Amino acid sequence: MRIAAIHAHVLRHDLDAHFQSAFSTFTTRWACLVEVVCDDGTVGWGECLGPAAPNAALVRAMAPLALGRDPRDIEPIWTEIYSQFRDQGQRGATMTAQSGIDIALWDATAKSFGVPVHRLLGGAWRQDVPCYATGGFRPVGRDRDEALAEELAGYRDAGFTAVKIKIGYGVAADVASIRLARDVLGPDIALMIDANHGYDAIEAIRLGRAVSDQDIDWFEEPVVPELLDAYTEIRGRQPIPVAGGETWHGRAGFAEAIAKRAVDILQPDVCGCGGITEMRKIVSMAETAGIRVTPHVWGTGVALAASLQMLATLPPTPPRHTERAPLLEFDQTWNPFRQEILATPIAQTAGRVAIPQGPGLGIEIDRAALARYTVEA
Repeated sequence: MRIAAIHAHVLRHDLDAHFQSAFSTFTTRWACLVEVVCDDGTVGWGECLGPAAPNAALVRAMAPLALGRDPRDIEPIWTEIYSQFRDQGQRGATMTAQSGIDIALWDATAKSFGVPVHRLLGGAWRQDVPCYATGGFRPVGRDRDEALAEELAGYRDAGFTAVKIKIGYGVAADVASIRLARDVLGPDIALMIDANHGYDAIEAIRLGRAVSDQDIDWFEEPVVPELLDAYTEIRGRQPIPVAGGETWHGRAGFAEAIAKRAVDILQPDVCGCGGITEMRKIVSMAETAGIRVTPHVWGTGVALAASLQMLATLPPTPPRHTERAPLLEFDQTWNPFRQEILATPIAQTAGRVAIPQGPGLGIEIDRAALARYTVEA
């Protein structure tokens, strides 16, 4: 069994309704999927977090280092790619590109054994996981709070038991939106807030104190990811648990954040932190340090499936009769190809999502749907 080809597929969909995070305006949905084709016909799929075109270019540059090799030699391939790109890599796009290749290798390897990825990772602690709806961005051309109330009512009525909204649009406006969100969701639905590093430390501390009575589960990315000392200061000077990590990459990047205890909740993204190979090591580091892990997820059904395989394997910390199960982030913003590229969509029921049990990632790609959205392959 040898790797015969590695393809990068760039997907695109232009949005009719645009929306904003603290610093970005979303006019288009992009994705970069990685397809590893083996000489026996086995195909593995992965996904890269972040800008699709740079990821695709790097995947193609990395591919010769894996071609002709046994896809089951995942660790040696990972180390070879990382070593060859390390001098200009270590973090950023080189790691997100490598993540897509690595996930595809795990998918192909598990398929070759006829088992789900989580079986190769040591087995599943759980068969399903609770999920939370990610939304609450600021729409372009609509009143923010009017749109927010309508959107959150939809998540509540759809059975979600937890919701994350976006902030970072100004402290006073955000405080009003957070209070509105709690009113719409009621006391029994968990609420998280995500600033997408739209504040400085002074603003983040003020915001955290102002909404400390709103029963918020975590305050995500309050400041830019480089400012680890600011994360630590924010943790110490306002009462809401601080979360972050979607834009930290590799063991080295996470080791620094863990050593500083920069966050209460670590959020590695399997499509960005170095793939399954690296994420399981990051999880072990967090477990050793006693830091909670709640993975970040943003992408297509491939990213969802890979994240679910990882969520199945996260150890219960601490072990107890009734576990505190890890949460799946389930983006609810408009992205038609998120589910269309899957033969069987990934869905939530009463706020829970089943772990795929089929071989590999447990998904099949709908080639016709893939072709509809592919702009570069």
